[in-house]
Amino acid sequence: MAVRKIVTKESSILHVVCRPVEHFDAKLHQLLDDMAETLYKANGVGLAAPQIGIRRRIAVIDVGEGLIELINPVILKSSGKQRDVEGCLSCPDEWGYVVRPNKCTVRAQNRDGEFYEISLEGLGCRCACHEIDHLDGKLFLELVDEFVEMKEEEDTQN
Repeated sequence: MAVRKIVTKESSILHVVCRPVEHFDAKLHQLLDDMAETLYKANGVGLAAPQIGIRRRIAVIDVGEGLIELINPVILKSSGKQRDVEGCLSCPDEWGYVVRPNKCTVRAQNRDGEFYEISLEGLGCRCACHEIDHLDGKLFLELVDEFVEMKEEEDTQN
């Protein structure tokens, strides 16, 4: 495993739609392992492939309940509403309130290409939506309705 460099908001890769994953092989497994290691090293809760310079529809999230690998994810349904502060590993020291669904069901593939569905709520839903936005070339900054300043001990990044 290896820690990858996280690109910042100026990188053009963060502003384009990512391509689907078609090959489920050892190279993909290594990438997923590297993404998990990078996520944990950066103390984040979510990381999308374009954040490490790879234009593929892959994200990993861990909101304290274990690692979830999302390959070619699609939000099937969402409900409710939550407004909370978000940050992003690609936008250091930028924070703002974003409205997201409170619950969602995501269909994705695992590292072996098998489809599965997962229902998420609260922070898990927020994180999945944030990372899927990355796969569509969108940054949370585009959704912020109020920017805020955060103290370091309050930091939680996606």
